[in-house]
Amino acid sequence: MKKAFSRWLAVGLLTFASTWAQAQSPAAAIAADASKGPPAGFVAPAEPKPDENNAARSKSQPGNNAPFWRGVRHSGEVAGITNVQGTETGTLIQKFEKYPGSDYTTAGEAWRQVRNRVIIPYGGSLMLIVLVAMGIFYAARGAVGHEHPEGGRRIERFTPFERAAHWLNAIAFVLLGLSGIVMAFGKFLLLPWMGHTLFGLITYGLKTLHNFVGPLFAVSLLVIIITFLKDNLPRAADWVWIKKAGGLFSGKEVPSHRFNAGEKGVFWAGALVLGVTVVASGLVLDHLIPDMLYTRGQMQVAHMFHAIAAVLMLCIIFGHIYLGTIGMRGAYRAMRTGYVSEGWAKEHHELWYDDIKAGKIPAQRSGKPAPAKPMPQTREA
Repeated sequence: MKKAFSRWLAVGLLTFASTWAQAQSPAAAIAADASKGPPAGFVAPAEPKPDENNAARSKSQPGNNAPFWRGVRHSGEVAGITNVQGTETGTLIQKFEKYPGSDYTTAGEAWRQVRNRVIIPYGGSLMLIVLVAMGIFYAARGAVGHEHPEGGRRIERFTPFERAAHWLNAIAFVLLGLSGIVMAFGKFLLLPWMGHTLFGLITYGLKTLHNFVGPLFAVSLLVIIITFLKDNLPRAADWVWIKKAGGLFSGKEVPSHRFNAGEKGVFWAGALVLGVTVVASGLVLDHLIPDMLYTRGQMQVAHMFHAIAAVLMLCIIFGHIYLGTIGMRGAYRAMRTGYVSEGWAKEHHELWYDDIKAGKIPAQRSGKPAPAKPMPQTREA
């Protein structure tokens, strides 16, 4: 009798303890009930959508933005609120995509990697190679051409209008080139020793300058192309000049017309193809193309075209600036004053000089007589 009572008491105490524990732990009670399965006729409610989850959580946990940013990172299409006005005003992150053969998960990340790992290191190396090569060439050969007395007949090589167009375009190009180089490479070369405050002020000023000088460069480039197009058309003598590399290795210049094949190459490749590419992509980056959406993808593509074309154009113009200053005797004076001596014209552009002597081309291209004051009897530097 005592053993049966003790057994009954123990079972009762265990049942009471289990019931009391479930009452104190709702989760445990729910799990215990769930293990028994739903009752007959029970229909589970539909799973709430992510937006409903986010809305519910924003009410129950105000200030918790984790679900929102999880949705942004997951799909890239969750809209937010930004101060940027445009087509993608509410798009915080570009849509995530997996690019074949790469680890890039967004178009923005792909663009950033191309800029930082391809354009900047390889573009900077190419410009440095060009500058070093010109330095070596100048150290080995010095200035091209002979010195010619400035007295005697004066031939007008560039009219006042041509010189004005050239210098306006040249000044705009230099300002754009310097500001672009600082914006592209300054983060790696200037920021470490200059500091964020000073570097930020300088780059902000240069970026503003870049945006305003760009349209000026575009207009002056168009004037340059129209003005010099006729004299840069290919001619039979250009092929001879190319085959002999302009006399680079022989030391004797190959006869050419007003512009030789090398100068025509600068015009067609540098001014026309690369120049137009830089201008067109720059107008996109400046939001100056009408009826354009200006999405992130469009701006990234425009930037890559702009940067690559600008680097190649800089390399070409480096050579143009070199030959127009210290690389060729008398070249800078020709663009500064507009006039060259007969000896200079015969040495560097013999076919052009022959046409002037034959009367096919006027010696005074602007239609005005040469200045009455004779050129001083000094030698061109």
